[in-house]
Amino acid sequence: MSDAFTTRVLTFTTGSAERVVDITGDCESFLREAAAGRDGLLNVFVPHATAGIAVIETGAGSDDDLLSALHALLPADDRWQHRHGSPGHGRDHVLPAFVPPHATLPVIDGCLELGTWQSVCLVDTNVDNHSRQVRLSFLG
Repeated sequence: MSDAFTTRVLTFTTGSAERVVDITGDCESFLREAAAGRDGLLNVFVPHATAGIAVIETGAGSDDDLLSALHALLPADDRWQHRHGSPGHGRDHVLPAFVPPHATLPVIDGCLELGTWQSVCLVDTNVDNHSRQVRLSFLG
């Protein structure tokens, strides 16, 4: 591939609890190397059927609020037809319809162009899968 496209896969251990993991620093670290001061786009993709990528504020309770909203919208109970795994696991397979498995973000002068309080986050409600991959791709 040309220098215009660079990609890397990162692995995160999310553990046995639902989590919102701030991966902004990992994105910025990747861009320092891949973008090298250029403008372009960063695509963040999680290749899992039960996880998503969100751009939200973290550290002030919004990450916990997101998990609470997902609990209200997608309860972990026996209503789901998809029934393998932990009780209510079927809702994890519906999560990507609400928290998509990707985000495409602007990169200016090699830096991720986010708003003041925005962070790039991996959202994982699947307590059965403790390891997640995230593919970062820069096109510039």
